[in-house]
Amino acid sequence: MDMIRTLIGPDNGDANAAQLCVRALILFAIGIAYIRIAGRRTFALATPLDIVVALVVGSNLSRAMTGKAPFWPALAATLLLVVLHRVLAMLALRWDWLAKLVKAEPVVLVRDGKEDRRAMFRHGIGDDDLLEALRLEQVERPDEVRLGTLENSGNISVVRRKADAA
Repeated sequence: MDMIRTLIGPDNGDANAAQLCVRALILFAIGIAYIRIAGRRTFALATPLDIVVALVVGSNLSRAMTGKAPFWPALAATLLLVVLHRVLAMLALRWDWLAKLVKAEPVVLVRDGKEDRRAMFRHGIGDDDLLEALRLEQVERPDEVRLGTLENSGNISVVRRKADAA
């Protein structure tokens, strides 16, 4: 154990450059393992739960890196959070009430060309935000949209109206 302590340095922030490099290598490998445990969606389609876990994991790993937190206890706490996230995600697949608690629900912003101003206001989506999302989907105006939804990930998905048969 003394050899490991010599390699990673003290937990008081006084680690030298070589010790920080060893910490970086260990944290890189552990970070990859933690992401694999948490699952891809943790850092891809971000729900509020995913964002919180990502922030805390990054913060914990940063503190472990710089010696602002004890190295092994910080890694253990981070692993606990990652496993808890994974368990909650798996349980949310089984129980809808839990899914609603830990994830956001999709919100309809546009239906049949009509914007839902109350929903937009409630979720902080301005006209410019909506128009940007429409343009990203090659749609110019809300009246061309059958369904525009603010998804759990924070993205706005768009289903075009069918072209009128002439």
